[in-house]
Amino acid sequence: MEAQMQSRLQTSPSRRLRPIARAGALTLLLSAPSSRAQQPANDDAAQQAFNNSCRTCHSVKEGDNRLGPNLSKIVGRKAGSLPDYNYSPSMKEAGFVWDQDKLTRFMVKPDEVVSGNKMQPYGGVSPDDAAKVVAYLQAAGAQ
Repeated sequence: MEAQMQSRLQTSPSRRLRPIARAGALTLLLSAPSSRAQQPANDDAAQQAFNNSCRTCHSVKEGDNRLGPNLSKIVGRKAGSLPDYNYSPSMKEAGFVWDQDKLTRFMVKPDEVVSGNKMQPYGGVSPDDAAKVVAYLQAAGAQ
């Protein structure tokens, strides 16, 4: 028994603290978000996704329609409803309000959301980039 006490007393403090440090590191690791999808989109990455995928045809400035309609306050807006943009008949008749999910799906596969629309994303938009674009639209006050 006395030998065990001597052995414990001779153990260096750093050796005794290792299990505590490991537990702390594990706690920190487990409390961090498990994926990038759970983190808010980086503003720069979100704006870059918009610039790369949308800016040629769209603006986030109200009234600034280009090849595509402006996306100011798009979340919550009825599809095909801007009075000063010439939408396709199918977009005018879509009958839904844009939400995050619909916008994301539309950017990835427009014809699956509104068949016969005019949007033709060059090279396509990945689901990850589409989510970043939606985050950008909301951060830019386009909600």
